[in-house]
Amino acid sequence: MGTPIVLSESMTPVEPLCSWFRELSLDRRSVKTMRAYAYTTTMLLRFLLARGADLTSATETDLQEFRRWRLDDAEQTISEAAWDRDAAAIGSLYDFLVRRGMIARRPWRATGRGRRSLSTGVSRDLRVRHMGLEQYLFLRDVGFGGLAASAGLDERFRGWRPHRNRAACELALLTGMRIQEWSTVLLPELGLLGDGQARAVEFELGACAKFGRPRRVYVPADAAELLGPYLLLERPEIVAKAQSVLRRRRRELFVVTRLEADGAKVRGLLDGAVVTRSVRGMDPRLRRLAVLETGDGLDPLALFVGTGGRMLTASGWDRVRWAAWDRMRAQAGDGQAGLLPGRCWVFHDLRHTFALRLLIYLTELALQELQRRGASMATLLEHMSGNPLLQVQRRLGHASPATTYRYIRYLKDPMRDVAQAFRAWTVAGGATYAEIARHALDGQADAPQR
Repeated sequence: MGTPIVLSESMTPVEPLCSWFRELSLDRRSVKTMRAYAYTTTMLLRFLLARGADLTSATETDLQEFRRWRLDDAEQTISEAAWDRDAAAIGSLYDFLVRRGMIARRPWRATGRGRRSLSTGVSRDLRVRHMGLEQYLFLRDVGFGGLAASAGLDERFRGWRPHRNRAACELALLTGMRIQEWSTVLLPELGLLGDGQARAVEFELGACAKFGRPRRVYVPADAAELLGPYLLLERPEIVAKAQSVLRRRRRELFVVTRLEADGAKVRGLLDGAVVTRSVRGMDPRLRRLAVLETGDGLDPLALFVGTGGRMLTASGWDRVRWAAWDRMRAQAGDGQAGLLPGRCWVFHDLRHTFALRLLIYLTELALQELQRRGASMATLLEHMSGNPLLQVQRRLGHASPATTYRYIRYLKDPMRDVAQAFRAWTVAGGATYAEIARHALDGQADAPQR
């Protein structure tokens, strides 16, 4: 759903755009992103055709002229920030053309420091929108969980799968993962194919991480515990109802018959051949197809599943998010206006909240340690290894410390004392940042304790 289809005047699909949009859909790009990409690239195609060129024959001059037209001469000109978003769409399209062998390389040159000349090269501020504890609990329990604003059971709630949605919200917050990361997690990565007991676990992100950049993710006990009701009550029902669909699609699926290397690898039938795949190396498309042959039926390997036993797409989670937003707006009464921002929360706001709260907590720990030992006793090496910014950068998988550095301006909480505010998160249940911080700081499991 939400995949653009570009048709010519003769009502035939326009290639390579349609194939590109199909790949974006399989990669779980959101409907909003694909709509924006479709607008940009169809406009580019019309511009090139008017110049006697097309997407595969366009030169750097053609694309620079398109940029100039968009910024200065079009009927509705755009800002440089908007052009950078257009440039991202064009870059993604031409990367697709290179992968398909339709062109040898991007038609524009790289400039200094690897920057592509098509974009403006202007580094813009990261917009950080984070939640307070009350806002988060209102989102998780009322919006996603269907409770009343008073925290009691709302008998009028007719939403779908509240346990799954609350667990997803908690997993996103307490791990700091991006939506394309937490929504594609598989059961073996959380150790949930053995006794099924949810517990704290650490695993490595691979193909589903941004740019495929690997990093370790720690799932604390609170996040794992909230998975329990979903795994016990909702997921078995979803999977049971999906059996007829899964059996009918069996030839299209990756039917896993055996787990190897303690769940790090899976072996099964894919496209008629027996293959072995590293779980870490499985991309979102393959993860959507992976099901386990249990003897009693087919069980999707995906943690979060929806209708038909399929992994929820980004657009599916968007529908869940907007339904939660509508519910929160209806539930927010007098004295609760501060629980809602001016516009709908997005899942990435949970990642920002994770980063900021963990940074605050680690900073507090560092200050306490310095006070305990005296500043003169802290060596340069100890300072570097315990640097809160570096720890948060590692946990978030930021390529550059400059991205993490932008959170510093939010360290000062204008509403209350920082230490007290953060202490509230660690004792309220569902946000055990002290536990997360220990894993962020230890570096390795066998590090000596001091």
